[in-house]
Amino acid sequence: MSRRPTKLMKNRAVRALFFLSLAFIANICCLIRLQIFDPEGYKEKAAAQQISDVTVSPLRGTIYDSKMNVIAQSATAWKIYLDPSQIPKTEFENVAKNLAEILDVDEEKLLKNIKDYNEKKLGYYVVKEEVENAEKEKVNEFRLNNSGYTLFIGIESDTKRYYPNNNFASSVIGFTASEDAGRAGIELEYDSELSGTPGRTITAVNALSFAMSDGYETTYDAKAGTNLVLTIDSVIQHYLEKSITQALVDNKAKYAYGIVMDVKTGAILAMTTQPDYNLNDPYTLTDNQLMTDINKIEDVSQRSQRLLNEQYSQWRNRCISDTYEPGSVFKTITASAGLEEGVVSMDETLTCTGYIMIGDRRINCHNHAGHGTENFTQGLMNSCNPWFVTVGQRLGVETYMKYFEAFGFTEQTGIDLPAEFQPIKGVHYYDKETMTNLDLASVSFGQSFQVSPLQMITAVAAIGNGGKLMEPYVVQAMTDEEGNTIWEKTPTVRRQVISEKVASQVAEMMEAVVTSGGGQNAYVAGYHVAGKTGTSEKLTSDEQTYIASFCCFAPSYDPEIAVIIIIDEPSAGQINGSTISAPVAGEVVEQTLKYLNVEPRYSASELAVLSDTSPDLVGKSVSEAKSYAESKGFEVKVIGSGTKVLKQSPEAGSVIPKEGIVILYTEEGDAQSVKVPDLTGLTLSEANKKATNAGLNIKISGNFLNSGDIKSYKQSIAADSSVTMGTTITVYFRSDTAGNDLAD
Repeated sequence: MSRRPTKLMKNRAVRALFFLSLAFIANICCLIRLQIFDPEGYKEKAAAQQISDVTVSPLRGTIYDSKMNVIAQSATAWKIYLDPSQIPKTEFENVAKNLAEILDVDEEKLLKNIKDYNEKKLGYYVVKEEVENAEKEKVNEFRLNNSGYTLFIGIESDTKRYYPNNNFASSVIGFTASEDAGRAGIELEYDSELSGTPGRTITAVNALSFAMSDGYETTYDAKAGTNLVLTIDSVIQHYLEKSITQALVDNKAKYAYGIVMDVKTGAILAMTTQPDYNLNDPYTLTDNQLMTDINKIEDVSQRSQRLLNEQYSQWRNRCISDTYEPGSVFKTITASAGLEEGVVSMDETLTCTGYIMIGDRRINCHNHAGHGTENFTQGLMNSCNPWFVTVGQRLGVETYMKYFEAFGFTEQTGIDLPAEFQPIKGVHYYDKETMTNLDLASVSFGQSFQVSPLQMITAVAAIGNGGKLMEPYVVQAMTDEEGNTIWEKTPTVRRQVISEKVASQVAEMMEAVVTSGGGQNAYVAGYHVAGKTGTSEKLTSDEQTYIASFCCFAPSYDPEIAVIIIIDEPSAGQINGSTISAPVAGEVVEQTLKYLNVEPRYSASELAVLSDTSPDLVGKSVSEAKSYAESKGFEVKVIGSGTKVLKQSPEAGSVIPKEGIVILYTEEGDAQSVKVPDLTGLTLSEANKKATNAGLNIKISGNFLNSGDIKSYKQSIAADSSVTMGTTITVYFRSDTAGNDLAD
């Protein structure tokens, strides 16, 4: 007998049908939304589950010096990453322990991050970037030897930046940070050119996320970045860095920095800030004591902030970012403006009484007794403040500021490096609308305003360049992967600031500063250095600290290079630019011009004391050789009892000093060795005699003709070193009283 449905059953059926209808309608709506209104979004999600899309990092462009020596280069490396969401909890510690050991990372930190990422179901954690191939192979071996580890330990291609010369030109080159991005210097300024274009590898994956066959793989090659060819010459850079580093140590200075510039083009041949840092390890402070002090800070946030501040300070290129009062170096600019405007002439005289009055304000000369009557050239030679205050007053505010602007002190130089100092009117220099005669007096001899070292050398180089102000630059060309030149720099003349005639007159005055004035310690025989010293008190310091400087170009008659040397906060006793900066500039000029094959032009007085050439005495009888060498003014020492010269030291044709020593060997055997004596703190004759007595020769360098109180202060081979008898040692001379350019 059939049972008829009850009312309750009917209601249940209706409700079931209703909900089934709702579900059916919802599915229909969902399908409509998926297929009609938002098909692309779901296609992307489906594709993401079916394909692997990996970015391939491009090789960053190579950076070369001017002679195509590599100074920054990228190579293939590896990135090790984890998928913490797939790591079983039982394997946390084993993964962290082994990867930390292989990759030299913090195990405790790695373990914590694995746990945190796992808990949050996050699937990508980079353990280490820029991994070398040896480490990568160890990681691969570890994951293959542990079942299932390939599911959560991944290896991707990466690139690593190498700096083969470590600290070399660090403030210019800069370095790269994470993601191979430029962080400072050239690396930052030209980051977009160097970076290249990333590639992609797209691979189909199965349900377990494993790659399928190569037939399902598409590769888009990465494009390497553009290569840069710099104006920096590694040899000249080495000369500058060596001299600046020694000056930093000798003067116990806070910083020391310098630039070598091509006068005619504005190309930067060398630039350094000391202390520098290792480009391969830029986050480690080079000052160990400073690092120790930072680690003593208990507060974590304060310690981190202090470390960050010191890192930024370490990376800072002080040649272009820092400012200082130029002091008496700036008198070259005042001289240029005065001669160009005709308010002063070369042979005009002025009597310096030790001070000058501007209104009711007395402005002292550094020589309180006064220089007496002197012409304009002598005024620059003596760094006489009253002379240049007088010229400034004659020019007046409007005209003076016209030249201040023309020489580039109110604008950036335009150099292709980041973080160049930007002058601000009313902050770094006077606003001419409110500038007083007293203000004009102080700026006339280089005080009460700020410039950068780069601004100063660019302005002085303009004097050496016939009055043409150039735009400085450090990148001279770009090349592609095949080495083809795709861009080349054309030197840029910013403007003509003074006439060629006036530029020549000021160059003549500046040469007199070096030959007979306060810049004598920059003297280089045969190379006609034209320069000016400067010493200024730092306005930004709470204590009484100074900056000593010297800026020059050479040869004065046809300038090739300009050099600026700045010693920041010297604390070893001497503070004058004439004493501590000028000798460094002289060293750099001499080495650089010889390297550039610039022929020296010696005067008769220079030739009288400078080097000669060792005669060829091998094969002659001892008596004949001895007689001939002595007739040329050389001292002779005979080693052995033979009658014929078998060997000599120095060899024939070697450069040795006038009245130097020649060693003659008359028997077979090794040349004799001697210990190098201490040749510092001596007069020229004393140093020569002491070297000769030891069987050695000296090469004279620096200030040796112009002052009666010159003494040797450095030698090229350290005392107590063992060398072959007859060896030539370069001995550097200077005067500690060559000139005072510190104004009151």
